[in-house]
Amino acid sequence: MRSVWLFAWLLCACAHPVAPAHEPANPVVSQPAPPRRGAVTLSIVGTNDLHGALERLPLLGGFVANLRAARAADGGGVLLIDGGDMFQGTLESNLAEGADVVRAYNALGYAAAAVGNHEFDYGPVGPAVIAATPADDARGALKARASEAAFPFVVSNILDATTGERIAWPNMPASTQVEVAGIKVGIIGASTESTPYTTMPANFAGLKMTPPAPVLAAQARELRAHGAQVIVATMHIGSSCKNFDHPEDTSSCDRDEEVFRLLAALPRGTVDVIVAGHTHAGMAHLVDGVAVIEAYSSGRAFGRVDLRISPEGKVAEIHIDKPHRMCALDKDGNPVPVAACEPGDYEGRPVVADAAVQKIVDEAMARAGERRKEKLGITLAQTVKRAHVVESPEGNWFTDLMLAARPDAQLAMTNGGGLRADLPAGELTYGQLFEALPFDNRFAIIELTGKDVRKMITGNLTHAGAFMSWSGLSVKARCAAGKLDLAIKVGAKQLDDGAHYKLATSDFLASGGNGVIGPLKLPDGSIKMTDSIIREAVADLLRGWKATPRAVVDTSKLYPAAAPRFDYTGSRPMQCGGASAGKESGE
Repeated sequence: MRSVWLFAWLLCACAHPVAPAHEPANPVVSQPAPPRRGAVTLSIVGTNDLHGALERLPLLGGFVANLRAARAADGGGVLLIDGGDMFQGTLESNLAEGADVVRAYNALGYAAAAVGNHEFDYGPVGPAVIAATPADDARGALKARASEAAFPFVVSNILDATTGERIAWPNMPASTQVEVAGIKVGIIGASTESTPYTTMPANFAGLKMTPPAPVLAAQARELRAHGAQVIVATMHIGSSCKNFDHPEDTSSCDRDEEVFRLLAALPRGTVDVIVAGHTHAGMAHLVDGVAVIEAYSSGRAFGRVDLRISPEGKVAEIHIDKPHRMCALDKDGNPVPVAACEPGDYEGRPVVADAAVQKIVDEAMARAGERRKEKLGITLAQTVKRAHVVESPEGNWFTDLMLAARPDAQLAMTNGGGLRADLPAGELTYGQLFEALPFDNRFAIIELTGKDVRKMITGNLTHAGAFMSWSGLSVKARCAAGKLDLAIKVGAKQLDDGAHYKLATSDFLASGGNGVIGPLKLPDGSIKMTDSIIREAVADLLRGWKATPRAVVDTSKLYPAAAPRFDYTGSRPMQCGGASAGKESGE
């Protein structure tokens, strides 16, 4: 048996995808591939929304190695593909602007990756989040990472706003073609249409989105004309499903999400597999004949589709696995730490962390070093939970901290998509704070009228998507006579529509992110940007609480269910006699 496995490992190099070209050109195949003697299995492994969670990549390497060995033994092959948002989210990743993620992905043998909205977050190369001078390239860090990758960053639907042409950046083609186990596979990339307002808007200036379905269809036709037998779309576009027992049953899925709208617009048979992302949720479903996989976020899991390819090069069978969690969950529903993870067996062999990837991760973690481990001097009595679309303890606490850090303001506001991780009970470290607030957003101070505040809250309650957390006010919302009635208090007083208030928020929101501030059409001079990074101001504030009564935080009081800051009946979006406005995303 040992000799058989050795043979399998030797074969693995043959089953590995060939290195794709860095330029957006597909190879021309003059003759179709000759028929094979029998069918082969092509396994497509999908990851998405890693957000810099480097620690989990060596384990992923162990799972993929076992699968590659199994496919090599039966004459098949494996493609490893990512759905975007690779870098932004942890101190160890952000210190090098995602370079270590690219190094690890190179070692893992990725065939392609989509471009997520947060790929634009770093802005120019270096510490500045946005370009300081016209000479700075607002997409410099993204282009640097693409130039370091041994695989292409595929993106078909981001255009130059001036020319209307697709962006032409090195190693960022619309699609690529690879060959694995004798199967020619075309891979097309797409990004969510919400990208312009779910990254730092200044870093997307000069670009525009185009609907993905038409360009995906065009790319698929071109790839098939060049001999592609299987088409995979990797896209930072997804949905959310709760049940994975029956892939054909999408009744547990949110069919209003972008990936369903895209599939409805695609001619049947355009693509065979979609590696999805952006929504940080799970999918393992067959939708209109297309296998769609999405595996949560932060390296917790991976998706898998097995295609049985006939001797004529046709997809004869499709098998979709449930999202595979690499580590068990703890009592709070979070993955156990990597050090305590017992991944068990996969494809008949024990999972062993990839040593080469582990070396890359160890180097990145060492650079983060003591800064990551620093104890800020306070203790959280309970886990501080975040939420994206409803009021949360974390949203309330962070806006309280923002307001405390900016005593020149009466109100503070942040968005649900800006809260990226729960804070565990116990002594809070800087690394944990960083993972909860990974963006280098600066404070912006905005002068608003009470009428502006009312308009913002009304818009947020009547739309889906990211929930805006506030400090300094409370809201009671009810439907009355077919209209939304809001009773808003600032402190102990009723909001005065004609009065002026100062709001502390992020430069992301102030510059148009999430589409919250822009519709107000504020007078010139209403918004004042600062150089103060919100996370660092919060960290300094917490350090100052050390050895004071505030050093122990009773987090149960941050969101008492009996007295929420936002008291409304039913669910968001609130509908008072009419349909709510369209869906928006804040990831």
